[in-house]
Amino acid sequence: MFIFSSPILLSSLASWFLSQFIKGVIALFQIRNKSFKEVLETIFWRTGGMPSSHAAVVTSMTTAVALNNGIYSDLFAVSFLMALVVMRDAMGSRRAVGLQASALNQLGRHSATKDGIDFRPLKEIRGHAPPEVIIGAFLGIFVSFICSFIIS
Repeated sequence: MFIFSSPILLSSLASWFLSQFIKGVIALFQIRNKSFKEVLETIFWRTGGMPSSHAAVVTSMTTAVALNNGIYSDLFAVSFLMALVVMRDAMGSRRAVGLQASALNQLGRHSATKDGIDFRPLKEIRGHAPPEVIIGAFLGIFVSFICSFIIS
């Protein structure tokens, strides 16, 4: 099967799954009354939190490309630049948008209770704090080395 013979694809998917699984475990310990459905949503879908699955996937991909094609390959250059863009976006734009949505939701809830205004909250997309991205990046690198070792 192609997934198991491609260290780049295998390490990227494994990094994503492992980082999302870790988020689910952390969420389980942080909030005691989590339903099984909420934990599954965290594992398979939700964004934000520790560690960054965005960072884990792109650093795993970049590391696997470096290990398989070398750091002087065009593919490494493209994957490295893509990793920088994705990690910067996870910490910058997505985080800023999430914080703004949170502030707008607070304002909307206040206005709704005070003035009786109809209010539907915005979706608060959680970006990542720098430590979440750094840990995700280290996780991705680690998983990539493990996958490359197993496949080789």
